[in-house]
Amino acid sequence: MRTELQNAIIKFAGDSGDGMQLVGSLFTDTTAIMGSQLATFPDFPSEIRAPQGTVAGVSGYQINFGASGVYGPGDSPDVLIAMNPAALKANLKQLRPACTILIDRDSFGKRDLEKAGFENNPLETELLANYKVIEIPITSLTKTAVADLKLDTKTADRCKNMFTLGVVFWLFDEPLDQTIEFINKRFKSNPTLGEANIRALKAGFHYGLTIEAIKPSYAVLTAKRQPGIYRNITGNQSLAWGFMTAAQRIGKPLFLGSYPITPASDIMQELVKHKWAGVKVFQAEDEIAGICSAIGAAYAGNVAITTTSGPGMALKTEAIGLAVMAELPIVIVNVQRGGPSTGLPTKTEQSDLMQAIWGRNGESPVVVLAASTPSDCFDWAYEATRIAVEHMTPVILLSESYLANGSEPWKIKQTTDMPEINPNFLTDADPNWKPYNRNPETLARSWVSPGTPNLQHRIGGLEKDALSSSVSHDPENHEKMVLIRKEKVNRVANDIPNQKYKGKNASKLLVVGWGGQFGILLGAVTELQQEGKDIAFAHFNYLYPLPKNTSEVFAKFEKIIVCELNTGQFANYLRATLPQFQYLQYNKIEGLPFKLAELKAAFNKVLAENS
Repeated sequence: MRTELQNAIIKFAGDSGDGMQLVGSLFTDTTAIMGSQLATFPDFPSEIRAPQGTVAGVSGYQINFGASGVYGPGDSPDVLIAMNPAALKANLKQLRPACTILIDRDSFGKRDLEKAGFENNPLETELLANYKVIEIPITSLTKTAVADLKLDTKTADRCKNMFTLGVVFWLFDEPLDQTIEFINKRFKSNPTLGEANIRALKAGFHYGLTIEAIKPSYAVLTAKRQPGIYRNITGNQSLAWGFMTAAQRIGKPLFLGSYPITPASDIMQELVKHKWAGVKVFQAEDEIAGICSAIGAAYAGNVAITTTSGPGMALKTEAIGLAVMAELPIVIVNVQRGGPSTGLPTKTEQSDLMQAIWGRNGESPVVVLAASTPSDCFDWAYEATRIAVEHMTPVILLSESYLANGSEPWKIKQTTDMPEINPNFLTDADPNWKPYNRNPETLARSWVSPGTPNLQHRIGGLEKDALSSSVSHDPENHEKMVLIRKEKVNRVANDIPNQKYKGKNASKLLVVGWGGQFGILLGAVTELQQEGKDIAFAHFNYLYPLPKNTSEVFAKFEKIIVCELNTGQFANYLRATLPQFQYLQYNKIEGLPFKLAELKAAFNKVLAENS
């Protein structure tokens, strides 16, 4: 008997060497091909190799998939796969009553329990009495499945993640074909290892099919989609493709100058695959060299970007000021993680907003944008490039670890489907041209490559004369240039859409969010609206400058609550920018995304006050 579900949440958890990220990704690929909505949340240790078998070394991959109700990776799993005692202990607090826990019984030895910090074996106590526990000797069954392939013990053990994946495929009525194709490609040069993984996968599937313990299994309904070609995409892949598309639309090469840093490195790794498309990737010796090479590439007429995370952003600060002074178009991507210092490299946070808006010396304004979902990273990379080249200004694009590693289905777009980008590129000699001649509407200067005949000019970090670009220490000129640079960025607000919000008939509470928590905030507000609550939702992607109608939207509501994964940076920015409104806050600083249930509880509390 199979039970039909609108959506289901699965969490794969095990030691860092158990291959949980791989099996989670393979399950995600299959559900995407089968047509499900999905959202994922890879969660793994920051340490390169935390002590094996300990709670600190647990790696997890959560997926929420189905026909509807997929606003994020989900609060609590319906099924937890715990490959060892540490994985069980790390996730116990998150489990809801009656959920299913699938356990590798072979890994619950005395030493394993001690490493995890269990005084007694939880399989022999009442600790798991409220859950449906399925104990499977995964390790030993995997060894049996591959026994005649003469693999060493360690190699045979490593196939147990595929056995587990096979059980989960059976449990949720998903096919094996996609995963078998992946294994064949991956182990093309080592067919014996490929055969071992396929055997383990099929053994797990058949185990689920034949034993009595796993009943009922589930059939998760698939979503209705618009016709088109879809692929599963992560936020970092989506950013890379958005930049490539923008460069192709402009007709200029894409240049990335960057230094690897978690969780931004995958953008570079994706772009380096596409030299065929004219992409140029320079892995610099440090963050400063990375952005300075991008500034040079922008000066030479390339679509120039640099990527980093919080600590790298600090190192790039001075060079961002140089790009502001030179008025060159570059995009700086900051994939945020928990800080300060090295902080939490693999955990998510939204704590670099202040740094993005104000974190430079002097009066140094730049445009700041933020992406919302893994797939819309594509659109925000494209939009950041458009603004940079049309307004001749650096643009900081904020992403988050939560978006960078998360994935979802994405309908592939054609370059011709994207809006036009019209840079101020000047190639023809003009006897009246001056380097700081400006578009009267945008105040953007022209973009001229060095060496263009009769358009020679100088730029640099020293203050420039407001017209000729010659070095100027004239006090009045400096003040004039400071105000021009500020006004140029402010006028970007004339070129962006008005702020939208969900809940046109609401008036009591407006939920405000920004960046990668979009899906979970939308889910919480949508469910409360369906319960008849007087609540609306405004999510911001244009952060500096703000959309021109922001104050009109805020004025419609009695209360405003700003939700973000920091101590209140966007709320404080709004207080400084639109001080006529009162802002409540809901904040979380745990390196984890919001949960839908905690948001609903917080909003219900505000709605109940003075009602």
